[in-house]
Amino acid sequence: MDFGDKDFLKIKGVKGNYIQGVYIKQLTKIPDERGVIYHMLRADDPIFENFGEIYFSLVYPGVIKGWHLHKKMILNYAVIQGMIKLVLYDDREDSPTRGNLMEIFMGEENYLLVKIPPMIWNGFKGIGTKTAIVANCASIPHDPEEIIRLDPFTDKIPYDWSLKHG
Repeated sequence: MDFGDKDFLKIKGVKGNYIQGVYIKQLTKIPDERGVIYHMLRADDPIFENFGEIYFSLVYPGVIKGWHLHKKMILNYAVIQGMIKLVLYDDREDSPTRGNLMEIFMGEENYLLVKIPPMIWNGFKGIGTKTAIVANCASIPHDPEEIIRLDPFTDKIPYDWSLKHG
């Protein structure tokens, strides 16, 4: 099942306010005695748009990778090992969801696909005790000219990366 609009509230591990254009899909894992198959994204999936490249990012527990924004690239994230807290912030001037933040806890314990449209600030933090492996099926090949980066602790994005209790 794919989730956009207010349906995202039905997905476990998702907090905050909906951001227009973000889609979340609960993914399947198929275990057997040989191992596990992790489904991620197919060309005939309704949320698939284009293939540019697939890459993997490792993030150690407690490490923050962010903030970054892609001007053209659509990101399709899934985490096959470990856990991350993915945070999205909508700062698009013409967006009806401008100012909204989303937190998505995803990985081995909550296997999801998150589609992030261009112009959405995003970053993630390794959580738990294992190194996380984040897969991205990007819509275009990496181009350093189309990415903008900010320090994870900038005051331009109203977010605190520290552990929240309760």
